[in-house]
Amino acid sequence: MPGSGLAVRRRRNARAKGRGRASGLTAWLPSSWFPESALVPLEGAAEVACQYFLLMLRVMTPYWLSEQPLPISLVRVDDPEVAIVGAGITGCTAALRLAQAGKRVRLYDAREVAGGASGRNGGFALRGMPSRFDVTAAWVGEERARALMTWTEAALDTIESLAGDAFRRVGSLRIVIDNEELDEVTAEYDALTAAGFDAEWVEASDLQPGGHFIGALRHVPDGVLQPARFVRRLAALAAEAGVEIRERSYVSSLDELGGATAIICTDGYPSGLLGPIEGLIVPTRGQVIATEPIPERLFEVPHYCRHGYDYWHQPEDGRIVAGGFRDVSLETEFTVEEWPTDGVQQALRLFVNSLMGRELRVDYAWAGIFGIVMDLLPVVGRAPGLDNVWVAGGYSGHGNVLGFACGELVAHAVAGDDVPFLDVFDPSRLLNSDT
Repeated sequence: MPGSGLAVRRRRNARAKGRGRASGLTAWLPSSWFPESALVPLEGAAEVACQYFLLMLRVMTPYWLSEQPLPISLVRVDDPEVAIVGAGITGCTAALRLAQAGKRVRLYDAREVAGGASGRNGGFALRGMPSRFDVTAAWVGEERARALMTWTEAALDTIESLAGDAFRRVGSLRIVIDNEELDEVTAEYDALTAAGFDAEWVEASDLQPGGHFIGALRHVPDGVLQPARFVRRLAALAAEAGVEIRERSYVSSLDELGGATAIICTDGYPSGLLGPIEGLIVPTRGQVIATEPIPERLFEVPHYCRHGYDYWHQPEDGRIVAGGFRDVSLETEFTVEEWPTDGVQQALRLFVNSLMGRELRVDYAWAGIFGIVMDLLPVVGRAPGLDNVWVAGGYSGHGNVLGFACGELVAHAVAGDDVPFLDVFDPSRLLNSDT
C-alpha cells in the first residue's frame, strides 16, 4: 500500500545522519534540488524534516498552479438555488452557465479554484472520447459517435473563445511506436476520415528524432491549455455573473447545502456525496513533471503514445511537460494519494532525457487524481438513489475538454433545457454494468 511504503521510508530516513539527501523519500528527485551549499548540518529527524519540507514545496505546487491567481470578485448569494461541489473545470463551467441562465449559484471547493485535477494534469485539450473514435463508434453506434465528436469539437471552439492566452490551437499527435499501435491508429484514421473529420497522417520522417517513431495521427482541431489559468478565468467570469465562490470550504454532507439542487463535480476525488455510485468513478493517480526551459522548440504540438501512457509537449516558456507511465505500477496508481512515486518519476525523467539525448533538470514534479470509468464514457445526470443531486465526472483522463463540455451539459440539464447524451452518460449504468 502506498501509504505504508511512505511511512516505512520516513522511519528509515529518521535514522539517517549527517549532510546530504535523505534516502528513499527523495530518491527520485534530481540532485540539483539539494545543492550542498544550501544545506546545513542536521541529524536524524531534523534532517528528514528539512528535506521533506523542500520536497513538499515542489510537489504541492504543480507547474500550472505556480502562476499568481487572478483576483475573483467576492459575491454573496443568499438562499442559492444550485450548489456546486468542486471548483475545477466542470464546476466553474456549470456555475458560469447557470448564473448566465439566471440561477442563484454557490460554488464550493475544499482547496482552491483549479486546485484538484484541473490544475494538476498535462495540459492537453483533445476532442472526442477517451477511447478511439472507431472504438466509440462500435460501442455507441456510428451516428452517436459522430455526434459526440462534433460536440467536443464545438467545446474546443468555445474554449478557444474564452481562454485567451491559456489556449493554443496547435493540433495533437497520436504517435505510433510499434506495429500493434500502427493497426489501431490506422483504424482510427480511416474511421475519422470516412466520417468527414479533420485528420492527417504524419510520416516518421516528419516527426522529431529521438523517439524511434513509426508515424502519427494528427488530430487537427486539438490544442494545449494552461489549465489552471483557464479555469481561474472561468471562475472569475462566474463570479462576475453572480456566483458565490467558497474556496477552502469542505462539504461533508448534502445537508450542508441547505436543500439547493446539488451538482457534484469532483471527478475522481471521492466526495462522499454520491450515495450508491460513490467510488464507481475510480480514483486514479496521474503523475507529471516539468523540466527546465530549453531553447529548442521541439514539441509545441502535444504528443501521446502507448494508449496514452506517455504524453508530452512544450509550453511557451520552453519547458518539457511530460506525464504518464502509470503502467510502471498500475496497481498502486489506483489511489487517492496525490504523491509522486519513485518508479513513475524515474521513468518520466529517463523518458524525457531519451527524447532529448541529454539530461534535463526537473523543476516541477506533481501528481493529481482523475476518475476512470470502465466504458470510457463520462458520467453526467441525476445521481441514482438521491433526491435533487446531479453528478458530472468520469472523464478517464480527458477532462480538459470533456470536463468543460459536461459542465455546460449538466448546467443546461439542471436549468430544464432539453440536452443530448444523458442516456449515454447516465450514472445509473455504473450500477448495472459488469464492465
